[in-house]
Amino acid sequence: MKQNNTLNVRYMTVTGILSACAFLLQYLEIVVPFMPSFIKFDFSDLPALIGSFALGPAAGITIEFLKNLIHCIASQSFGVGELSNFMLGAIFVGVSGALYKRKKTRTNAIFSAFIGALVMAAVSFPSNVFVVYPVYYNFMPKEVILSLYQKIIPAMTSVEESILVFNVPFTFVKGMINVIITVLVYKPLSRVIKGTDIQTPMGRRFSR
Repeated sequence: MKQNNTLNVRYMTVTGILSACAFLLQYLEIVVPFMPSFIKFDFSDLPALIGSFALGPAAGITIEFLKNLIHCIASQSFGVGELSNFMLGAIFVGVSGALYKRKKTRTNAIFSAFIGALVMAAVSFPSNVFVVYPVYYNFMPKEVILSLYQKIIPAMTSVEESILVFNVPFTFVKGMINVIITVLVYKPLSRVIKGTDIQTPMGRRFSR
């Protein structure tokens, strides 16, 4: 019982810390060349992916939810960006964590996160077309949004086409950048998160 209580406390503590880190990383936005100005890159999915690998997919999804909830309250926004960020982030870390949980090796970690990024990119098209952008249209006319894409590629004829050409690849690349960083930093961080000291060779095992 004492051990279970210790694990629960560690789970909640680590989830809270990673959520706070993810929230702060949301403010470190990077302007992306050849993308409309309203689309920026950040590393806020990184703590959630680490949490999903270390504590399970439910933890990763919880971190995505908490970071966006706090960000929505702190920024007093309309929640549109946070909704999109949560939907795609939850899919990314949920799929990655669930696949990695089946076999905890470095190779499977990379494969799992790759699939997670691929699924996130695929889902980003319908989620943007049918959920996120229709809400944006209440604040910025559809024609104005299209014109921002056309400044980069004049041949764009619709917002839907622009989302497919710009947003979907961007979402996948964003996911893969987080994957690369996670693979590089996960092993030492997992020891702290789990309170364990992994003795197996780095090339053989990615986690316990």
